[in-house]
Amino acid sequence: MKQILNYLIEEIEIEPKFRKKQIFDWIYKKYVDSFNDMKNLPKNLREELEKNYIINPLKMLKREIASDGTEKFLFELNDGHTIESVLLKMKDKKVDKKGKTIQEERYSICVSCQVGCKVGCSFCLTAKGGFVRNLTPAEIVAQIWLIKKIKNFKPTKALNVVYMGMGEPLDNYENMVKAIKIISNENCLHISPRRQTLSTSGIAPKIEKLGKENLGINLAISLHAVDDKLREELIPMNKAYNIKSVIEAVKKFPIDKRKKVLFEYLVIKGVNDDEKSANKLVKLLNGIKAKVNLIYFNPYPETDYQRPTPEIMEKFKEMLNKKGVICTIRESKGIDISAACGQLKEKNRES
Repeated sequence: MKQILNYLIEEIEIEPKFRKKQIFDWIYKKYVDSFNDMKNLPKNLREELEKNYIINPLKMLKREIASDGTEKFLFELNDGHTIESVLLKMKDKKVDKKGKTIQEERYSICVSCQVGCKVGCSFCLTAKGGFVRNLTPAEIVAQIWLIKKIKNFKPTKALNVVYMGMGEPLDNYENMVKAIKIISNENCLHISPRRQTLSTSGIAPKIEKLGKENLGINLAISLHAVDDKLREELIPMNKAYNIKSVIEAVKKFPIDKRKKVLFEYLVIKGVNDDEKSANKLVKLLNGIKAKVNLIYFNPYPETDYQRPTPEIMEKFKEMLNKKGVICTIRESKGIDISAACGQLKEKNRES
């Protein structure tokens, strides 16, 4: 059976055409997951749709909620494999003295794009089980759709989407591009491309190719090091696409005038946290509208690398700020649940 979330409205072959709008409204505005519940459709059309399409390709297996409002979801696919998604509360709801809402809660959804991953970053649990397969556009779209349904969010609620869950988005290029088009489309989830960020480990040719698609999305680069030797230890793919090739591809990527390219930098105590590293990073980013997100290194089994102290992180941040680089320290969310990529999947496998 075909997954209807794989398609834009114009790709569905149904007559008369106004029926397609009705179907998409039922799915994306009312979160209906059964064609039989679409009561304004003729019975024969509902039966035909039930026979040929499925709406939701995911089943929620587990849900963990952290004290800071972060929620982690473990979803099962139709073939029994599992993926993870995370709902991050970025801002709390605010009310005035009269109880009137002056700011709604703001959320970001972290979406997976593959079952497993080929990149093999040494600090990531996702690669532990190896690469299994790419997700379909529908399986990418459904993560957002199902979380909105579970949370009973209004269809019009503004959400940020980050493609930095399990898998390398650019390694699933065609399906990723199609999913972004569906997620952005006004007849579907209608989430502005300006609210969508694709994070990549750095497949340089595909960064350049993605830029030519002109989708209007934001770009994040998992840089993590300023020299190729260290980056190859952390991200083996750097042997194929070194830092220079990644930076050159980023410089060609079209960025909204109000936005910046986000560079994620893993700070390792005594390894890449000194002034020399800071200066190298500044030089690398010269000519790019960049923002740096500093990330605490979390030790993994069989590594000699150590987590930096908050003082080291602040000092490194100040070194970058003094050189004119906008820089923040990533606030860890969901610490009291399995919030890191692959943790909930691994926990479920071991239980």
